[in-house]
Amino acid sequence: MIVRYTLKRGTPLTPEQIAEIEEAAKYPIVFDEDCPEMTEEQLRQFKRVNPLPGDAKTG
Repeated sequence: MIVRYTLKRGTPLTPEQIAEIEEAAKYPIVFDEDCPEMTEEQLRQFKRVNPLPGDAKTG
């Protein structure tokens, strides 16, 4: 199950949120046929669709 939260920038995390993040960090990344692991070449070719504000590398 995927759970998503949208937090306002600058909002401190609650102790419960920090505990959830720490627990999730203990699990390995699981790749499958819908989301296979990318090769180094694929990662080099990856470009963000929505660049972050102030990102020097665009296009």
